[in-house]
Amino acid sequence: MNVPRLVVRGFTISLDGYGAGPRQTREEPLGVGGESLHDWLVNTPTFKGTHGGGAGQHGDTDIDEEFAAQAMAGLGAWIMGRNMFAPSRGPWPDDSWRGWWGKNPPYHAPTFVLTHHERPPLEMEGGTVFHFVTDGIEAALERARAAAGTKDIRLLGGASVIRQYLNARLIDELHVAVAPILLGSGEHWLKDIDLLELGYECTRSVASTKATHYTIAKR
Repeated sequence: MNVPRLVVRGFTISLDGYGAGPRQTREEPLGVGGESLHDWLVNTPTFKGTHGGGAGQHGDTDIDEEFAAQAMAGLGAWIMGRNMFAPSRGPWPDDSWRGWWGKNPPYHAPTFVLTHHERPPLEMEGGTVFHFVTDGIEAALERARAAAGTKDIRLLGGASVIRQYLNARLIDELHVAVAPILLGSGEHWLKDIDLLELGYECTRSVASTKATHYTIAKR
């Protein structure tokens, strides 16, 4: 039986290497300036179809759509950091916060949220169930593999979570999009990371008018 791969898809950084802007809040979920990272993505038919635009929604169908469609295909589970699920820090103030995505998040599979603070599983519409994992990245991956069957597991981030999995050489392949903007500060995705030393190589690069896309694989 094949072991599900752990993949990063559609992770977007600025030209100066930041995966999010500074000062995340409920009003600025990607930090100040962070939303503009994803200009390449938000007008693709795949994004519109998975984020409330309706299936078959018109949009850009160039190389950006190729990567957007690949990012959502063949997935059996997801992993994300606490900061991607909620703007709060520390112990959960209550169970009222249910994510940024409304009643029907786009994941439609078991989704494992890394946190230091326990919280009961949260079942949403469309098949998404958030599980809150307090015993580390390897435990989250083990649970995601059990849930994914033979499908891939997508690691969403944020940047610090991707660094943790990279340092453990647990990521099999990454698609990183570089947006032509500068953020100046925020969360740098390669802080203290040596991809060559860890055994990764760039296997593809291709540019659209809105981003340059790189595929990085573990040798």
